[in-house]
Amino acid sequence: MTYQFIHSFQVRDYECDLQGIVNNAVYQNYMEHTRHEFLLSRGVDFAALSAEGVDLVVVRAEIDYKKPLRPGDRFYVGLNGRMKDRVRFEFEQVIHLESDDSVCTSARIIGTGMNAKGRPGIPKDLVAKLFN
Repeated sequence: MTYQFIHSFQVRDYECDLQGIVNNAVYQNYMEHTRHEFLLSRGVDFAALSAEGVDLVVVRAEIDYKKPLRPGDRFYVGLNGRMKDRVRFEFEQVIHLESDDSVCTSARIIGTGMNAKGRPGIPKDLVAKLFN
């Protein structure tokens, strides 16, 4: 599969639960960090954007867990993003185990931008940086 952006990780022991696998909530951290790195790769600083009065927020997350990650596993998160409609964007994210490229988790993340008044919307220049 071809991705717009890829970010690599290694599982740390403390991210695992008693079963010795990555806790399901931790996968969302991996994907969020990948989205932030994607923004930076496009010249967008998440914190600076917020300081300018634009907050990017997740409004929906659909996650399918297929194969567990374990301590020490090296993996990468592939990301493809697009505008879903006038005010919402969508990220398809897939976590692959590096050793055999198998899919561990796949997700569809829907988000929007919120201005200082709490109204949804994404500035056109931001859309151009991210998805063109």
